Amino acid sequence: MDIKRVGSQPSSKGPADWFTGIVWITPLFQAPDPALIAGASVTFEPGARTAWHTHPLGQTLIITAGCGWVQREGGPVEEVRPGDVVWFAPDEKHWHGATATVSMTHIALQERKDGKVVDWLEQVNEEQYRG
Repeated sequence: MDIKRVGSQPSSKGPADWFTGIVWITPLFQAPDPALIAGASVTFEPGARTAWHTHPLGQTLIITAGCGWVQREGGPVEEVRPGDVVWFAPDEKHWHGATATVSMTHIALQERKDGKVVDWLEQVNEEQYRG
């Protein structure tokens, strides 16, 4: 058994290469081998969002606070609220973040494949973000 105590893993700002706006990432866990799953709590200030990206084994988002937007490539921008759960399939190009006026926090769960959990792509432009 391993207990990760709250506050034992410091939050860090999301890097500008991967995010637009101010984003805070708080690691929650990374399961030891042979398990593959890792999780983090991510808070997006209003207007903040990820770049387009994919996950080799998919990603689950559990919305815990605020109001956000998510989009998969070719689909509409969808609003998400606390209690909503979003699944992105393996290698599905997508982005997620806060709305333009309200912050959003989610727990992000993804698995490693060959040591990798994400492939970062281009930034989401304003036209794409506003849907």
